[in-house]
Amino acid sequence: MVTQTSVHLQTLVLLIFFVCLSQPVCVDVPSETEAVLGKSMRLTCISCMKREEIKAKTFVDWFYMPEKEKDIPPNRTHIYEYKNNKPVELDGPFKGRLTWNGSQDLQDVSIEIINVTYNDTGVFECNVLRKFEFDFFTPSVLVTKEIKLKVNAEASPDVTAIYSEIMMYVLLVFLTFWLLVEMVYCYRKISKSDEQAQDTATNYLAIPSEQKANPDAPVTE
Repeated sequence: MVTQTSVHLQTLVLLIFFVCLSQPVCVDVPSETEAVLGKSMRLTCISCMKREEIKAKTFVDWFYMPEKEKDIPPNRTHIYEYKNNKPVELDGPFKGRLTWNGSQDLQDVSIEIINVTYNDTGVFECNVLRKFEFDFFTPSVLVTKEIKLKVNAEASPDVTAIYSEIMMYVLLVFLTFWLLVEMVYCYRKISKSDEQAQDTATNYLAIPSEQKANPDAPVTE
């Protein structure tokens, strides 16, 4: 009975696992904020839908605002949009350098900048408008995300890689120290065993030969 129940539980866990794999997974991750001069840069904008079974029309608008100077408000330029089920690149400073990099379900509405220049430094704004379709009304939800982009001449050092390398060296030092401790412990244990064996042999040799050849007979009544 216990075995049969265990088999059923394992089967249920496997079914849940495969069902989870079959469903699309949306993870809202922030975009990178540093670009390299002359390279491509992906501006990540993810807006996950909480109710996949509800149909919705999605509209995406991308805006750009350069670095503002003192007492001068930044100019907000409409540079890209997604409507009527297709992306549209608009006229402006990014004309010919923007490509769609989103997903088919429009939960990922990212774009990519080709051949980044210093003038691309600034704030990019991603607006995602969803109009849900119900029987009697069509509510809408607007999500806005900002990406502060900085363009560098060279790529900045990867903090994660540096941290991983430091942890690797720390682990290597710890393992070396642990190995030395184990070697010292084993050496002392072996030395102690040798000393005990030597003491036993010395004590045996110290016994007179008569006692060795003729051990005391057991006492009988």
